[in-house]
Amino acid sequence: MIKLGANSVLFAGFDLEKAMKHIHMAGYDGVELSAIKGMCEHLELDNWKAQANQIKELAEKYELDLLAMEHGALDEQRLMLAFEAGAEIGIPVINVGPGGKSGVIEDLERQAALLNKMADKAHEFGVTLCVKAHVGACIDNTPTTLRAMEMIDSPGFGVDMDPSHIHRAGENTVEALSAVIARVKHVHIRDCAVPEGGPGAPELQACGRGNIDLAGYIRVLHESGLDVAADLEVIGAKEYELGQVATIAAESRGYLNACLKACGAR
Repeated sequence: MIKLGANSVLFAGFDLEKAMKHIHMAGYDGVELSAIKGMCEHLELDNWKAQANQIKELAEKYELDLLAMEHGALDEQRLMLAFEAGAEIGIPVINVGPGGKSGVIEDLERQAALLNKMADKAHEFGVTLCVKAHVGACIDNTPTTLRAMEMIDSPGFGVDMDPSHIHRAGENTVEALSAVIARVKHVHIRDCAVPEGGPGAPELQACGRGNIDLAGYIRVLHESGLDVAADLEVIGAKEYELGQVATIAAESRGYLNACLKACGAR
């Protein structure tokens, strides 16, 4: 079953309750909590114990599953906090970026070894550490994702597949998903109207506004039979008004839900 969620980073300019309220109003099944230091910390890892009960209460109040946490950096010390928080609060997936530089094999080997080590620690806590290909990083396309998959054998590891980065790598996103589907444990999803560089303005990241075959992407997910969360991740909207970000959330959920219905997933 595919659950639709929204990363609270879209609501970076607002508090967590306001984010969860509007994610619920848009019709999502759940939420991914942003714990990205310096960008959006709806979940403050340095203070997570003080937030734990509030997060559980808000999830119950707004009928949202806690689908994932986006931590961002591959930092050992803070990842241990993320694993501990995820285990206690009930957040099953911790998402990170790979770090390193594109095209540097030594970076890929080093970061893959670190991911393997930290995924083992995640497994001890009963959570999954996921990484996605990211433009400019040592894992930046399908070939490097497959190479990392060969080097990482931890049961606590998964691939977080984000079509916007694969699209900007010049690949067919549907074929790319099929190539790595065996290790996919989470999906970050948004559209992309630009071929390279950043993902574009927040409104152009709304699903259905760009050039990615998201319908085909959802179909592959559905046909795989995976139980997986697909969390909308729209960045760059911190200065936007509430009505703007709520519209992006609702528009994207409507499009993705239509994709699910079209392939028989709902």
